Amino acid sequence: MSKFTLSRRQFLQKTAITSGVFVLGAQTVTPAKPKNKLHLACNQYPWIVYYRRDNKNFTEMLDTGLGELASCNLDGYEPILNTLDDVDRLAPLLKKHNLQMRSFYVNSTLHDLKQADKSIAHIVAVAKKTKQIGARIVVTNPSPIRWGGPENKNDKQLEVQAQAMNELGRKLKENGLILSYHNHDMELRNAAREFHHMMVGTDPKYVTLCLDAHWIYRGAGNSHVALFDVLKLYGSRISELHIRQSMDNIWSETVHAGDIDYPRLAKYLLSINVKPHLVLEQAVENGTPNTMSTVDAFKQSSQYTRRIFADFVTE
Repeated sequence: MSKFTLSRRQFLQKTAITSGVFVLGAQTVTPAKPKNKLHLACNQYPWIVYYRRDNKNFTEMLDTGLGELASCNLDGYEPILNTLDDVDRLAPLLKKHNLQMRSFYVNSTLHDLKQADKSIAHIVAVAKKTKQIGARIVVTNPSPIRWGGPENKNDKQLEVQAQAMNELGRKLKENGLILSYHNHDMELRNAAREFHHMMVGTDPKYVTLCLDAHWIYRGAGNSHVALFDVLKLYGSRISELHIRQSMDNIWSETVHAGDIDYPRLAKYLLSINVKPHLVLEQAVENGTPNTMSTVDAFKQSSQYTRRIFADFVTE
């Protein structure tokens, strides 16, 4: 109130309302603060592919794109950062569009001893810089032997990768950041040996899980049973949730009621008192409907997700 001018204060007293404070005679009654808003972010990849289907380049139109992203009732942006220059370019645009960057996604190569140390040093350097603008979580999906290839990492490579994940997580924790392991479908091959070793072969103090619900579902042969088994096994380690939906196993245009039972997933996480960072990652593939604009699609996805995860407000 001290910041208000006298005339403004007098006017508000006469109308008996002062920015949510009700004045009743000599009494001042302050109503309970409204619930904090659910923080909902979106990864960069969806905007790249949605822009691409409209023959537009999201990276080249980053200022416009982030403005549209913010218009979809989204609070945060999870970029894919590969260089320190990426951080410099992004920081003023986040401020301009009033978007937070609580997490970022970064590539890594950790199964090879010669490359692991370089990846760790690079990620830590990027992470330190992003922490200055609000980053808390570092998401990485260790690269396969060859993208799109049939090769699987052998036992030695998996052990090296797990040790490197631990080391990366330890160094990030020393700098006040959280490492969150992300997977796609290839890590679910061969009894999911790579995925499971990244969980049981690492220390929960240093390595958490970015649960990408749909990649678990798809990697296990479109299995809802497998998804919820993973929740039972590793639910307590989930620091971030990537949200993507499909209908009849084809990625949907929006997040809605579909193959993944998100209401059940939300209920389970609440039952174990886990409220991860929520990040939309809806995407398109062959067969995905194309019936609306990118902005309309993400407005609908945001609306549905906020309803399903309404009890996940953390601050």
